[in-house]
Amino acid sequence: QVQLVESGGGLVQPGGSLRLSCAASGSIASINAMGWYRQAPGKQRELVAAVTSGDSTNYADSVKGRFTISRDNAKNTVYLQMNSLKPEDTAVYRCRYSGNYYGFVREYWGQGTQVTVSS
Repeated sequence: QVQLVESGGGLVQPGGSLRLSCAASGSIASINAMGWYRQAPGKQRELVAAVTSGDSTNYADSVKGRFTISRDNAKNTVYLQMNSLKPEDTAVYRCRYSGNYYGFVREYWGQGTQVTVSS
């Protein structure tokens, strides 16, 4: 079992910055991936950014150059630094963890944190 605790969401003006954190605890697999997804009202959930235990990263085209995902393996925590925020970034951001256990992949989701970009 893996537990995910998210923090860092809030209200910010366009052009501002926020940093989201997701701390994982429990049975962390050596081979794993953590990432951030978001879903805005009326839109489908989309991958924002993800990073693997091998430090491979993946970003949505809409956030490339503005967002940076990183992880602290000692703390089992993933961060999403969000700069130059736009109103269209407004959404509920959820942390996802997936791990390899005896050849099977298990996934866990955080509860989500609201990010609102507005004047």
